[in-house]
This record gives sequence, C-alpha cells and structure tokens, in this order.
Amino acid sequence: MTKLKSKKEHGVTTKEYVKTLAHIKSQIKKAQVKAVLAANKELIKLYWSLGKTITEKQNEYGWGSSFVEKLAQDLQSSFPGIAGFSRANVFKMKAFYQSYEKVSQVVRQFENLPIFSIPWGHNVVLITKIKSPAECLWYAKKTIEYGWSRSMLETWIKSDLYHREGKAATNFKKTLPMPDSDLAQQSFKDPYIFDFLTLHGQHTEHDIEQGLINNVQKLLLERI
Repeated sequence: MTKLKSKKEHGVTTKEYVKTLAHIKSQIKKAQVKAVLAANKELIKLYWSLGKTITEKQNEYGWGSSFVEKLAQDLQSSFPGIAGFSRANVFKMKAFYQSYEKVSQVVRQFENLPIFSIPWGHNVVLITKIKSPAECLWYAKKTIEYGWSRSMLETWIKSDLYHREGKAATNFKKTLPMPDSDLAQQSFKDPYIFDFLTLHGQHTEHDIEQGLINNVQKLLLERI
C-alpha cells in the first residue's frame, strides 16, 4: 500500500504578495469610483428631473418664483438637513435643466453625456460660468478625462482653454476618472451625494406627497 504524498505548501514570496495586494487594492479603488459615480449619476438625474418638472409646471400654470420657493421650503421640511433642497439649489436645478433642454431633444442617449458623471458642484460651475451647452459638455468631458477638481475646472474656464484648443468634443465615450485623481477624491466627499444616499431617512413617501399637496394648495389659495 503506497502512502499518499502530502502537498507541500509553498511560502508566499514578498514580491508576489506585494504584487497581489496592489492588484486587489486597485480593484477596490476602481469599484469605489464606479459606486460613487453611479450614485452621482442618479443624483444628477434627479436634479434634472426636478428642474424639468419645475419648468413645465411654471410654463403650464404660470407659476412664478414663489412656487419654487415654497417647493424648496416643503422639501426642506420633508428632508431636514439635506443641503440639496435649499432654495438656492432648487433654483439651480431649474437652471440646469434649461441649460441642456435643447440638447436633450436631439441626443438619444442623453443620460450618458459627461454632465451626469461629474459632481453637482462641477455642474453648477459650468452652468453659471458658461452659456454654450457645447462648451459645457467639452469641459465636462475634460474634467473626467483629466480628473479635475472643481477649483481646477474653474481655473481652466477662466483661462479659456476651450477656445485656445479650438476643438469641440463630439465623442463622449464612457470613461472613469483615475481613483487617485482630484475628481474622484472630491466625489467621495461630496455632501450632495452623501445627503442623497440618506434621503429615505425617517420620511415615508406619503409624508412627502402630503407636504407637497398642502403647500401647493396654500400657493393656489394665495393666488385667488
């Protein structure tokens, strides 16, 4: 009867271990970037949708800025402490929608444009400092490509990089910023994304709907 040979366990070499650890850490960082960008995209889509609703309702019913102000107040009451629903930010959502309204009508995969892959703060910089949608999209693409922080984006806009390079970007391939880039690091700390992920909190959908109904009724009564 022959004896079974036991498998010899080889020791882990320092070189191979360091290489394996680096590979795993890289995978983790890439997954983190994908996760935060996915959350950011949903946030930007929400802001776009709210801006669209506000614009359409104002056009349909002739509601003025008081409607937006009351809406912001009600959202703040429904989601206390959420910075994204401040009066100023709700007005920015409206401006964000109107900045790209015509673009959305001609681009099939509108939600794949780079503006949905950069933080809200970057988008605010674009819509407040640039009038041309094409130029905004160009800077958004460059932001992802080079991992620009918000302050760096402002610097390049101020230096008029778009016109100095003289070429608009027309191909918006899906890319990820480098995990160690300023853009990625800033996204991890973005208060708007953090607030968005805790929206459900202690509030039910019924509470939110009832609050909106009450405020709209109040607005309509004031107009009578």
